[in-house]
Amino acid sequence: MRNAALVLGLIGGVVGMIVGFFSYGYTVAIDHFGEVDGFLEQVANVDVIRTASLLSPLLAIAGGAMARARALVGGLLMLISAGGMYYAFGFNVFTMFPIAFVGLGGVLALAAGKPDEPKAHF
Repeated sequence: MRNAALVLGLIGGVVGMIVGFFSYGYTVAIDHFGEVDGFLEQVANVDVIRTASLLSPLLAIAGGAMARARALVGGLLMLISAGGMYYAFGFNVFTMFPIAFVGLGGVLALAAGKPDEPKAHF
C-alpha cells in the first residue's frame, strides 16, 4: 500500500502542477492584460488560487515521497493537498484526477498501519 500511495501521490502532484501552472498563469495574465467582459474575468480570491497552485502539488509530491518511510505524515500531507485543490479549484474535469489520485494515495498511506517493515505508525 505504501508503494501505491507513493505512485499516486507523485502522479497526482505532477498533474496538480499542470493545473497550478495554468491557474497561477491565468490570474497573472488577467492582472497584466485586464479583464474582457463576459469572457475573461478575474477570480474572486486571487491569493487562494495562487497559494494553492504552489502548495497543493508541493504537498502531494512531498507526501508521496514520504509515504514509504513515514506513511502517517505522508498520508496527512496528501489529504491536505487534496483538500486544498478541492477548496481552491473545485471538482471539475481538470482537477478530478489530481484530487482523486492524491486523496486515494493519502487514504492508502494512512491505511498502511501494519506495514511489512517493523515500523508502524500506530
